This record gives sequence, structure tokens and C-alpha cells, in this order.
Amino acid sequence: MTNIEKDSTENGFVEKTEVNQCASCGGNALYDPATKGLKCPFCGTETTIETTQHNTTEHDFLEALEGSSHSWTEEKRVFKCENCGAESVLDKDKIADFCAFCGSSHIAVTNHDAGIQPALLIPFHVAKEEAVQKFKLWIRKRYFAPNKLKHDYELQKISGAYIPYWTFDAQTHSAYIVKIGTYYYVTETRTVHRDGKTEQVTEQVRKIRWRTQSGTYQKFYDDVLIKASKNVASTLIDKVEPFQLNHLVDYRMEYLSGFLAERYSIPLKDGWTDAKDIIDNRIRNGIFQKEIGDEVRIVSVDTNYDAITFKHLLLPIWVSSFQFNNKVYRFLVNGQTGKVSGQAPISIWKVSILSAIILFIIGIIYLFQEGF
Repeated sequence: MTNIEKDSTENGFVEKTEVNQCASCGGNALYDPATKGLKCPFCGTETTIETTQHNTTEHDFLEALEGSSHSWTEEKRVFKCENCGAESVLDKDKIADFCAFCGSSHIAVTNHDAGIQPALLIPFHVAKEEAVQKFKLWIRKRYFAPNKLKHDYELQKISGAYIPYWTFDAQTHSAYIVKIGTYYYVTETRTVHRDGKTEQVTEQVRKIRWRTQSGTYQKFYDDVLIKASKNVASTLIDKVEPFQLNHLVDYRMEYLSGFLAERYSIPLKDGWTDAKDIIDNRIRNGIFQKEIGDEVRIVSVDTNYDAITFKHLLLPIWVSSFQFNNKVYRFLVNGQTGKVSGQAPISIWKVSILSAIILFIIGIIYLFQEGF
């Protein structure tokens, strides 16, 4: 396999495209999850990809906001779905004919910058055929779906897509004020009425004594992971997580050959805002663990964030849908672990039967408790 540059002219400017050319027949070799290398679909020639795991590519967050963006522009272009708004990043010699996220054919090339180039990715470990089998097993386990679903559904085209994520590192320095409560007990007497009689009852009552305390908390947060996608399948993506991030490798464009990558729809600045919320919650939990008391209440936390860096990651997902009773249901398969998440029809009849059984059992239990 050799990398060549191909020039093409479109709209008056020249595009340079790198193609993974098969050394045997000249065809475009594709990434093969089974061999973890490139494989020519025409003659079967396999080529090893040089895999590295330095995982040291950190970019300065503030510099990136000022425009030092490590652009992906030279090798990619962006297609936008006019239906759901998802933007896909493809090699400049490729054409998108449908949206992998919603299935729409209303796809148009844009002049949008492809954005910040990924630093790391997890290559596809699950091949397309295996993803289909994972889906079939998943659909057989939809116990509350109509019985005919298992043989009447129509599977749509399945596509491999890399989903964008950010990771952020930050050194934090927090000054805080807390109220710490200590329990103590006092003896109190109160009047109660029992069986028509008035009685005096003595009991121990818990009180709390508060004191105010200030302190500092310092911690370095490493690789806070933020999904940079808000496409129509975003909630399903959450359900096929987690990914095993210890298998991240350095980005090489060969891993994307035959696949598409979604352009991040959550910008870097917004990604940091989401990461900062996560870090702030972790800082508060750290303060709770640090301060000793029967009760701890945080009054205020003032945090400085230093040495903020980020990485752009791509993580693998198989995206598809199936049709049943003229309705489309979307599903995803984790391209690393094979975990499936999707939408499926529900049989109201099956749910009603289960509800009736549960109510019947509750009724029987109640009767036994009441002595029949």
C-alpha cells in the first residue's frame, strides 16, 4: 500500500486528496476491523498499519480558542444532512449519498472547516458482519416487542462512524467555606395522650451544633471525557458506552478508510464548559470527603483552573435502523465492545398482561397479610 496525492478541481480551486492505494492492483484499500490493518476489497491484499500509543498529544486550550486549531482541512471536507443537521467528515474524494444518523438522502457538501484534527482514536474492533449479528441477538431479546418483530423487520444499511469526543486536563486550586455540624443530644420531656390518658414522656432528642470553617483543595484532573456530538442518535450513544480508553491509539487517516467521522457539533469552548461542570462536582465531592463532621454543608467554592489542555478523540459506532410496520427504529452498536442500544416497538398487549399479573400477585400478598 502506498499513499498518493490526487488533484481534483472543484469550484475553481484545487483539492489534494490522499488515497490508500493498494500496491497490488491500485484499488483503494479499506480498514479491516478483523485484521486491524488495510485490506483491498478488489484483490484481498492486506497491509499492516503502524500503530502507536504515545497518547501524549495535548493541545493548549487557550491557544486553540485564539485560532491555533490544528486544522483537519487539508485532507477532509464536510457534508451536512439537511434533515437532522449532523455533519460528517469524509475524504475529499468521497461523496456522501445518505446520512448515517437519520437515513436522509438530503446531503450537501459545505464550505465548513473540518475543524480540529483528532489526536487519538479507537479503531473499529467489531466488523460489520459481527455488528449485524449483535443486532439480531439484541432484537431477539426484546421480550416486550410484538412477536412478529423477530421475523418481519427490514434491516437498513449499516454504516461505521467515528463519533467525536473531547478530553480535558486541568490543574485546579479551590478555596472554600463550609459549615460543619456536630450532633449532640439533650433530654426533653413532652406530653402524650394514650388510651385517653395524659402521660409525660422523656426522650433523647438529637441537636446539631454548627461551626464555619475555610480551607483549600488542589487536584489535577486528567482526561475528563466529553461527548462532542448532539446528533439525533446522541441519547443512544450514551447507552452503548463506556469505551475502553486504554485502547486509544494515535490518529492515522488509514483507520478512517471506508468509514466516516462525525464533525463535532459541540465546539471546544462548550466542551470545556461541560467538563468544568463535571470537575466542579468532583471538587465538591472531594471537599465533602476531606472535611470531617456529622454533617458538612458547602457555603462557597472559588476555583482557579490552570494548565487547561485538551485532546480530540474519535470513538467507533455502527449506525443503522430497521423498519417495522412502516415505522423506522434506530439502533447503534459499539464498534469496540459490541454493546447494542436501540429503539424497538412495544406490544401493549404484552405490557397489559404483565401489569395484570403483577396486580394479581400484589392482591394475593395483601389478602395473606390481612389473614385472608
